[in-house]
Amino acid sequence: MILLPGAVLPSDLAYSSLIEALGDGVEAVAKDLEVYEGAEPPGDYTLDAEVAGVLREADSQQWERFHLVGYSGGGAAALAAAAARPHRVLSLALIEPAWAGNWDQSDAERAVWRAFAQLDPLAPDFMARFVGLELRPGVPSPPPPPGPEPTWMAKRPDGIRAFIRTFETYDLGRESLRRFDRPVYYALGGLSNPDLYGAMAERLSHVLEDFTLEVFEERHHFDPPHRVEPERLASSIRALWDRAENALRDSVSTLATTPGGAYRALESSTP
Repeated sequence: MILLPGAVLPSDLAYSSLIEALGDGVEAVAKDLEVYEGAEPPGDYTLDAEVAGVLREADSQQWERFHLVGYSGGGAAALAAAAARPHRVLSLALIEPAWAGNWDQSDAERAVWRAFAQLDPLAPDFMARFVGLELRPGVPSPPPPPGPEPTWMAKRPDGIRAFIRTFETYDLGRESLRRFDRPVYYALGGLSNPDLYGAMAERLSHVLEDFTLEVFEERHHFDPPHRVEPERLASSIRALWDRAENALRDSVSTLATTPGGAYRALESSTP
């Protein structure tokens, strides 16, 4: 399993509770985002860099197929990876992906993206305005964590803007996602902006073949279930894995019992 964090917390801080809740015997890699590999994002950065990073990590672990979990910016990257290499990803768990393509967006969703595009990463209120756009109206923004700002935080405004720029032009089309026939799980916070995260869940549900939505009524984008309700989310992810493994066994078994199927079953299992 590969876990991709959002554009703020590093992966080890983001996923330590969830990995612990998943328990022993789970091979899990919490992978940091490629956008933060250098001192600043490359000028030509796109989600393709994150897809390549996911595949490199899987290859380094010698995983022909793997389960993929992504939150926020990491969720957008996970969607891009599933669309680009559908045969590599066994299941996809999305925790409020930051973006899910530009097709069929409502007027309200487009208005949120226009507001994101107008944010100035150099402005002192950048993070406060960024957070506010992602919450349901009337939900107060969480207070900043106590203590001095961590050093890694200095990269975050530029990284967030790099994500917003690639979302404007990246080609994540419906037909690319339709090719992904593995089980998909979407965790939605009841206190998150419905014009953004609820709208994306609705659009994805009409494109992805096997889509399950779970609403965490008391959560929002900045107190997500992998940090606040890790046991509940771990149970849902394990159920997703069970469906994925059963579907894979059924598909291989069906192929193997048809003429020429043994060859096709072997071919379908290669990366």
